[in-house]
Amino acid sequence: MTLALTRDLVAAADARGAAVGAFNVIHLETAEALARAAENAGLPVILQISQNCADYHGGLAPIASATLAVARASAAPIAVHLDHADREELVDEAIALGFGSVMFDGAALPYDLNVAATARVVAAAHAAGVSVEGELGEIGGKDGAHAPGVRTDPGEAQSFVAATGVDALAVAVGSSHAMTARTAQLDLDLIGRLKAALPVPLVLHGSSGVSDDVIGAAIAAGMAKINVSTHLNGYFSRAVRGVLDADPVLVDSRRYVREGRAAVAAEAERMLRLFAGEAVLAR
Repeated sequence: MTLALTRDLVAAADARGAAVGAFNVIHLETAEALARAAENAGLPVILQISQNCADYHGGLAPIASATLAVARASAAPIAVHLDHADREELVDEAIALGFGSVMFDGAALPYDLNVAATARVVAAAHAAGVSVEGELGEIGGKDGAHAPGVRTDPGEAQSFVAATGVDALAVAVGSSHAMTARTAQLDLDLIGRLKAALPVPLVLHGSSGVSDDVIGAAIAAGMAKINVSTHLNGYFSRAVRGVLDADPVLVDSRRYVREGRAAVAAEAERMLRLFAGEAVLAR
């Protein structure tokens, strides 16, 4: 299937009061699992490759090429997105490789510098037909920047969107990256005010630390793209650990990685259905 565009998937979900799942690729098996989840659910998915993931693989091109190939071969609508890039040259590379969207993360910059850098990225991306997600209000927990009290101001967000031309905005509403317990409490009133103030879809980062019920409430309040990474990584790791614990002399990595891939596919499918508004069992 032809690659889907992130902006189309997010807009379609937003229009029906739902959200689309955006799941981080760590390695080829993750991409395969996420494509399988979308196919089984009959729902679209966004495959995200972060700057950290690109650095882990020694560059963006190897993991991007594999992920794009998986997406193009899938029967499901799949978009490929660059996540949390703070290097403009990496954004340029993602655009050249064929990504449909990029996230420029200038949240650690002073407001004026964030606006200027994000606007440059938007100009380059839009010229290539690529959409841009920006971020305003630092989301805690990433790279040690734990700031649980930080919140995105609706007025400032409105000015930021107007000044930069971003197509979606990641906002700080109480979630935190890399949480392994699903205990984060979101400011649902703030999500509603941001939704009312902004002409672009809202993105929830740090969703691994948010329970099913609260994610559902956040979607009802206005979130249209839900990012998940750590939660699915836990499923992969626990499945692999279980196989190795059961067979300490096993050396064929395909036999245990296969189980990790299957575990991610099952949970990602469940989450896609949850975000789409289908009734699913909580995990």
